[in-house]
Amino acid sequence: MKIITHKLALIGFGNVGQGLATIIADKSAQLEAFGMKVQIAAVSDPIKGSIYNPNGLDAELLLKTVQSGITLDTLTAPYTGWSAKRTIEEADVDTVVELAYTDLKTGEPALTHMETALRRGLNVITTNKGPIALHYDRLMKLAKENNAHLRVEGTVMSGTPPLLFGLEHLVAAGITKIEGILNGTTNYIITRMMEGKSYSEALRETQELGYAEADPAGDVEGYDAAAKVVILANLLMKQSLKMEDVDREGITKLTPEDIANAKEDNECVKLIGRIESSSEGCKAEVRPLRIPLSHPLSSIQGATNAITYTTDILGEVTLIGTGAGRMETGYAIIADLIAIHKEHARSASGQVEKEVRL
Repeated sequence: MKIITHKLALIGFGNVGQGLATIIADKSAQLEAFGMKVQIAAVSDPIKGSIYNPNGLDAELLLKTVQSGITLDTLTAPYTGWSAKRTIEEADVDTVVELAYTDLKTGEPALTHMETALRRGLNVITTNKGPIALHYDRLMKLAKENNAHLRVEGTVMSGTPPLLFGLEHLVAAGITKIEGILNGTTNYIITRMMEGKSYSEALRETQELGYAEADPAGDVEGYDAAAKVVILANLLMKQSLKMEDVDREGITKLTPEDIANAKEDNECVKLIGRIESSSEGCKAEVRPLRIPLSHPLSSIQGATNAITYTTDILGEVTLIGTGAGRMETGYAIIADLIAIHKEHARSASGQVEKEVRL
């Protein structure tokens, strides 16, 4: 079997980048058995430093360095201290993994990073919701024009694959509605409220556990879930939604009385992201909803995510999995890289079958 080497530039080396590096270090044998070698050639992070070696970097050494509190540019390499922009423009790689922070207002700086890479003809893999929720069509057009791949599985539900599952396995089933628990932080808060905690107590607990940020507005006001609704609608239901098209309400007004009233009626409360397509158009929303205990999403507890697809042929199909985590999100990048590898392998063998591209 011919081994194809995939050379990566990581833009950002926080939790997700380190999760990816851990998988590359630990699972190299499994990946090579599949015919692929994954090599980190460059890392650029504004805090942890920047380093580039055309011959590849040792993933374990990168991890040990940052976990020791030492910046990457202290390591020996041909090039250090490069900005993200210079890394993308000059590094000899074939795939840029964009892991900069998420901005749901402009998509920057990740948007510029991704556009720069795609214009070079480099593949882009991202777990960054901002650019994909705001500018997917623009980025996909660039990818096609430059014969590059844009893959975004990790933008929704982390390593659990709702996009790939919908695009590949439900493509002919006729998806008419998608509804899901798309934010683990809010689901954890609601779960704790169902157990008797107040909203403020449950929120403080999620912050102590590291699920919620010091400023939790992105989660509790529903912005994070709304971005995922936009991505699901546009990729799986061929819509052209924008963030402002989502009717959004968070959980900040949820009270113990709301929870108790739902229980009395054999229902539960969940923050649901929903897209429904009909002859009248497409309706998208994120809001706390009361759902019957018979609903597939009613049993989802804690920080777990889940998504239910309603289809013409199969009825309801539910996918449940982890919606966050360094290793889980790191694996989403590996899954996207495997998909790119399979396309390359088919092209190399002369086969004409074409895989669905995100």
